[in-house]
Amino acid sequence: MVKQISVFLQNRPGTLANLTKILLDHKINMRALTVADTADYGIIRMIVDNPEKTIKVLKNQDYLVSETDVIAVEAIDKPGGLYQIATVLGEKNVNIEYLYTTLKQGKAIMIIRVSDIEAAMEALSNGGFKLVSEKELYE
Repeated sequence: MVKQISVFLQNRPGTLANLTKILLDHKINMRALTVADTADYGIIRMIVDNPEKTIKVLKNQDYLVSETDVIAVEAIDKPGGLYQIATVLGEKNVNIEYLYTTLKQGKAIMIIRVSDIEAAMEALSNGGFKLVSEKELYE
């Protein structure tokens, strides 16, 4: 499992710059990032090199922050890579709530939030997929 940090931001110019400046000032590195928005706010979901420090720093700056367990799984970087992962999870009745990607040493890594993390990890491992640890994301 990998710890994901979610931050809620007002949907206004400069708010992402302010957040990333705080991360820069505290030498927090992002490995993966996705931004979702609505009319009024945005949700930044990110994988960082130090989740505990990130949460503390952002809460001290009055950000609304949460931590979620997600899965990082290596995918083949060619057509059908996501299909294979989605098929294995679907066959085990595990719902993919959302996902985003990052790269590590030229390999595609899917960051996945699922309905049942233990069942997903077991299904992916048994299906021959490599689960990537938080530590491995930064090696």
